[in-house]
Amino acid sequence: MKKGLIALSPLGVFIILYLVTSIIAGDFYKVPITVAFMIASIYAIVVHGGRPLKERINIFSQGAGTSQMMLMLWIFVLAGAFANSAKVMGAIDATVNLALTFLPSQMLLAGLFLAACFISLSIGTSVGTIVALTPIAAGIASQTGTSVAMMTAVIVGGSFFGDNLSFISDTTIMATSTQGCKMSDKFRVNSFIVIPAALLLLAVYVVLGADIHSPQHIASVEYVKVIPYLVVLVTAILGMNVMAVLTLGILLTGLIGIIDGTYDIFGWFQAMGDGILGMGELIIITMMAGGLLEMVKQQGGIDFIIQRLTRHIQSKRGAEFSIAALVSLVNMCTANNTVAILTVGGIAKQIGDRFGVDNRKCASILDTFSCCVQGIIPYGAQLLMASGLAQLNPISILPYLYYPLVIGIAALLAIVLRYPRRYS
Repeated sequence: MKKGLIALSPLGVFIILYLVTSIIAGDFYKVPITVAFMIASIYAIVVHGGRPLKERINIFSQGAGTSQMMLMLWIFVLAGAFANSAKVMGAIDATVNLALTFLPSQMLLAGLFLAACFISLSIGTSVGTIVALTPIAAGIASQTGTSVAMMTAVIVGGSFFGDNLSFISDTTIMATSTQGCKMSDKFRVNSFIVIPAALLLLAVYVVLGADIHSPQHIASVEYVKVIPYLVVLVTAILGMNVMAVLTLGILLTGLIGIIDGTYDIFGWFQAMGDGILGMGELIIITMMAGGLLEMVKQQGGIDFIIQRLTRHIQSKRGAEFSIAALVSLVNMCTANNTVAILTVGGIAKQIGDRFGVDNRKCASILDTFSCCVQGIIPYGAQLLMASGLAQLNPISILPYLYYPLVIGIAALLAIVLRYPRRYS
């Protein structure tokens, strides 16, 4: 018992340090998560007794630099380069205008939800979708007399659709990498769970938005600039390697941007460079978390958690509930769904293997429950970003956040009812 708690103490140091200091500061993004991980990592090396310091540092470094970890880092680099070069080239604006141009009259809420779903699915980031659409949604709400908080919540909800399903989403990358399954397989499992929930919510938005009219003036659509997102989405769904998909997307953004005159080749390089630098914090967090968890594993901490967490588990259903509870709890403490999946992914894999949970279902549980929690915590990056752009208090958006709650309920029902059957 004592040895197990000591082995787990680095994780406790990280959670307590990040959570307590954030509460004292009154801002969950005032305390850099990288600093919390650095202190917890140093502590992990110090308390890992019985070995020379050099050997302990080597163990940490091995955990931070596994082949699986390096693959994730490469994907993050390519995703950052693609996302920012596409943004600078004007692909986001073009995609937004395309979505708004074809919005049916008097179906504005449903149309904005679909636009957020499509854009987030294409670009793989909820924050990017919120940045692109929230100012437009807030402006439309003001023009039509609709609740700004409701319009903003529609965008936030739709953004998590793509964050949960997209092939280039960091949560998808983390969930599938830690569980050792293909992104296309995890996409299929998730689609059975969240697409019916999204369709149900779409019907609700049709009813709620029946009396709202579309805006009169929308910028002309530059259709050619939508091509990179469409190509990335189609090739990913067809099963092309994610690194090849992102490389193709990067080449297309460069080609279209240079021909269009949006930027020259040096401007393209600069856009890619800025995008890669923007992924720096996530890359650092990923490496330090990998090393930290390796130290915990070497000391028997993971075995201790699995033993305690699975004491009363008698079935696959119980194992799935324990995985869902674990990722949800860590997500609440870290306010970052990617970090939550990374932190508990290895533990979830061992629980799943012990009780025969399909690794594709396990990846789906990790991603869906982390997105559900991330979507309803007012101190998460998504809600803070949305509330800032819409000039609202994040708490005012919470009552309208239907989608995160709906997918959470759908995921719980999928565990209870053993659905989808082929993966359960």
